Amino acid sequence: MSAETKTSTHGEAAAGQAQGNGAPPAETLTVTDNRTGRTYELPVTDGTVRAMDLRQIKTDEQDFGLMAYDPAFTNTASCRSAITYIDGDAGILQHRGYPIEQLCEHSSYLEVAYLLIKGELPTRAQLEEWIHEVTIHTFVHENVKDFMQGFRYDAHPMGMLVASVGALSTFYPDASRIRDEGVRDIQIIRLLAKMPTLAAFAFRHNMGQPYVYPDNDLGYAGNFLSMMYRMTELKYQPDPRLERALDVLFILHADHEQNASTNAVRSVGSTQVDPYSAVAAGVAALYGPLHGGANEAALRMLGRIGSVENIPDFLEGVKAGNERLMGFGHRVYKNYDPRARIIRKHLDDVFEVRGKSPLLDVATELEKRALDDEYFTSRKLYPNVDFYSGLIYEALGLPVAMFPVMFAIGRTSGWIAQWLEMVQDSEQKIARPRQIYTGERDRDYVPVSQRG
Repeated sequence: MSAETKTSTHGEAAAGQAQGNGAPPAETLTVTDNRTGRTYELPVTDGTVRAMDLRQIKTDEQDFGLMAYDPAFTNTASCRSAITYIDGDAGILQHRGYPIEQLCEHSSYLEVAYLLIKGELPTRAQLEEWIHEVTIHTFVHENVKDFMQGFRYDAHPMGMLVASVGALSTFYPDASRIRDEGVRDIQIIRLLAKMPTLAAFAFRHNMGQPYVYPDNDLGYAGNFLSMMYRMTELKYQPDPRLERALDVLFILHADHEQNASTNAVRSVGSTQVDPYSAVAAGVAALYGPLHGGANEAALRMLGRIGSVENIPDFLEGVKAGNERLMGFGHRVYKNYDPRARIIRKHLDDVFEVRGKSPLLDVATELEKRALDDEYFTSRKLYPNVDFYSGLIYEALGLPVAMFPVMFAIGRTSGWIAQWLEMVQDSEQKIARPRQIYTGERDRDYVPVSQRG
């Protein structure tokens, strides 16, 4: 008998079903409902109880059953995933079991994308074929240019990216056949290949400059730099230090478990819509200042501090509640964000090419003082990926409106991997959360002439 129809005062049947052998599992949670005095045994699997197992806990047969209330999903697992592992207390980030430090040291973004999507690191032949497939799909339909020309000259590039990614579904109507593996594979390639092109077009539109077509002789990050910065030169040659720093940034942003934008991709994707529309939902979520705009907030904070001499007063203002320490702390990490350490290593290379940012000294000293202050360390406020990434983007000459766009390019591989995993997961259904209704009920309509 299922947890929903069980009428016994115990939940052993539900617990046994979870194991698939008719016997109670090794780990259970005993719950006593003080309203009725009934006791239930709920199976515990991977440190979780299934929310549907709570439905058997009722005051009477007419009762809907107990629900879990969890605003912002702070303690709810919505899926099983084998893509990204995070230990926030230890500051660990792994993709498919590989530490982020090793991937950034030895790998490339497209190789990491292959790992996220396919599940294993590619052989040399597989990687060469993968890079070739992505490279030859970087061009977009000419009508996409006309579509983007319709935006105002000062349109936010993230708004343009949301619209243009979603519009790709109209160019590839077969993308709706999400159960066809071959169709899925080509859409995955197209999304990875065309996201930098759309992002660069949005940048050039914002700058009032003509769009630059992809250069398939260049690598993934180098081609993106070319589409953004090429002017009258016959051939744009990106500085290898900038190209590598950008490639590492893409790796660092590739996936980060069930964050707001990934949750949006999975939620929208659960309706079985095409992947372009699902990923557009992720871009829209990333548009928000609490997600993709966090590095902009950190950069503005550093600019507001202005100089090293002002840091003590700023930190006192934070303690007093008059200032906010942006770029520190994280919903998941309660230790130093490993991505922040990696970015810090590449700052010198970028500044060597583009010139040192006057805000670097402020950032370095602010980090040092905050980490020496028990007020911040006791609250687990350590630098996160947003603290230094804005400095690199600024050094690349990007306006702050482009910061979340850069984030979106890297995160595309993670969104795709999460979407693909969700599509192939037999447990996943259309996302449909419950609510606690707090409004009026059973009211009679009053004609407008009788309303006082």
